[in-house]
Amino acid sequence: MEKKYPNKVVVLGIHSPKFKNERESESIKKAMLRYELNHPVINDADRKIWMAYGVDSWPTVAVIDPEGYIVAGSKSEHIFRDAVPVIDKLIRTHRANRTLNEKPIYFTKEQAEKASSSALWFPGKVLADGAGKRLFISDSTHHRIVITDLDGKKQSIAGTGKAGHADGAFERASFNDPQGLALDGDTLYVADRKNHMIRALDLKKHTVRTIAGLGHQGMDIRRGGAALFTGLNSPWGLLLHRGYLYIAMAGHHQIWVMDLAKRTLIPFAGNGFENLVDGSPLVSSFAQPSGLTTDGVTLFVADSEVSAVRAVPLDGKGDVSTLVGTGLFDFGDKDGVGTKAQLQHALGIVFVEGKLYVADTYNSKIKMIDPRTHACTTFAGRDKKAKLFSEPGGISYANDKLYVADTNAHRIQVIDLATKAVTTLKLQGVEAPKP
Repeated sequence: MEKKYPNKVVVLGIHSPKFKNERESESIKKAMLRYELNHPVINDADRKIWMAYGVDSWPTVAVIDPEGYIVAGSKSEHIFRDAVPVIDKLIRTHRANRTLNEKPIYFTKEQAEKASSSALWFPGKVLADGAGKRLFISDSTHHRIVITDLDGKKQSIAGTGKAGHADGAFERASFNDPQGLALDGDTLYVADRKNHMIRALDLKKHTVRTIAGLGHQGMDIRRGGAALFTGLNSPWGLLLHRGYLYIAMAGHHQIWVMDLAKRTLIPFAGNGFENLVDGSPLVSSFAQPSGLTTDGVTLFVADSEVSAVRAVPLDGKGDVSTLVGTGLFDFGDKDGVGTKAQLQHALGIVFVEGKLYVADTYNSKIKMIDPRTHACTTFAGRDKKAKLFSEPGGISYANDKLYVADTNAHRIQVIDLATKAVTTLKLQGVEAPKP
């Protein structure tokens, strides 16, 4: 919409928060930078605008004419096709009435200056390879994959640093907000979120190819098919297990699975309706699942919008269950057992030696959950001297250490499991993309 009508339509974002962390203006500023928004956003922290306009769902869109009247509205994400004829008619009418101001409006933006000075820019996910002594980082808002050794020394970088969807050699390939990672020998799978695709990196040949998705948002929540002819919807987390690639499809509120040998995709768990409902896999409900891990028997899910951790049997037999979390509007920061514990929009999860470590994103902490007892405790994040984390989105494990994508602090934090000491990974040879 902004590209089609640069001098005729002004977009105003109204941020009416759900989570406590989302009420802070500083959090909203960082989100605007992370998602490269060029329009202003109002912090409607107390939902005054929400109530004045009678809003009852996210998203809600209102088209307001140059005289201040609401002329159209929608509660759908997919408004462009329907809005174009409405706006075209408004432009004709108000040009004729001389009530349309087409003078360009420019909004200041911190994005370019800050992004060009940071080695990482809102890294979303991280994957540690203990055997290969490699670390893979989704440098999400730099739109690239950074590969280092476990000490942070650069090995290679895939992606130009500019949003796109080109396959080919590392230096020419492009991504758009890459997130989840999964490794199979010398093949790295990447959830290319905004492209709605899965990409495969050949770590020997230094090439990128697309293996799933159409390059635009898919709408079908029920049918799968050939991977390259099936639409995906905001793939956020990945897990590889015995030739199958499990995909946390945040936009569909589902878990999908790809048979890598057959190159096919099908829904694995979730009915596509945003909620927290346990039961048989395809009857259960998830809400923006964003992180995956496994103990080899159960698939554990960081189910972000319900601030929950879910458990799904990998063999598809049995029911989906909830370890922590109670509903769409239940969240907080509490240690406890089962329903007594609370998380806040957790995005990352990893299974290590019988325990689950969770990137409790909006609480800026790492929580530990026992999947047998459902006991949830704070493992790291409490430090009077310094803020250890800032909305961490990803977490991985190798060689007795946890590696955390500390998203809003633009860094990788390393936690020694034995001592709980937290240090910042010193990147060597990694620089920001040239603007």
